[in-house]
Amino acid sequence: MRDFSDLHPSPALTRRRLLRCSAAALATVAVAPAFARMAEQRTLTFVHTHTGEKLVTSYKVGGCYQPGCLAQVNHLLRDFRTGETHPIDPPLLDLLFDLQVLADREATFEVICGYRSPVTNAQLHRKSSGVASHSLHMQGKAIDIRISGLPTARLRDYALSLRRGGVGYYAVSDFVHVDTGWVRFW
Repeated sequence: MRDFSDLHPSPALTRRRLLRCSAAALATVAVAPAFARMAEQRTLTFVHTHTGEKLVTSYKVGGCYQPGCLAQVNHLLRDFRTGETHPIDPPLLDLLFDLQVLADREATFEVICGYRSPVTNAQLHRKSSGVASHSLHMQGKAIDIRISGLPTARLRDYALSLRRGGVGYYAVSDFVHVDTGWVRFW
């Protein structure tokens, strides 16, 4: 008699076990949605407004962040004033992907500011009260953006609807700040 215990979804269901299951078994035990999530590819397109650099990257494939792609993102979102790089928080990229989905378009994110070094942040803070002295930009957890062809007010509304992190709307400068900190808005 065959043992079918490995076909039942459980907390111990691993990718290897899932892939061993046949397509028919997947349908019968209703794990197809989990399989679909594993196969998902998340792609983002960026252009940095200050450097002109462009990047199209599939930063997450099959539920796994891609180290090489994350390194490319870290480089693109570096402090363009000093050249310093810093790891960008992967959930920030997921937030951008979700904004792209809400906007119902695979458009380019125009980057105004990604990572900001402590030296750059201090300089900007001295010039403007709008720059937080302990900005999440210094931790790689914030980005200032626009989406090509989308009004920034609508981008702000989409970001607010996610209820994840901070959302700042800068109508005069025409960009939206999003971060992976606590939920707040300004």
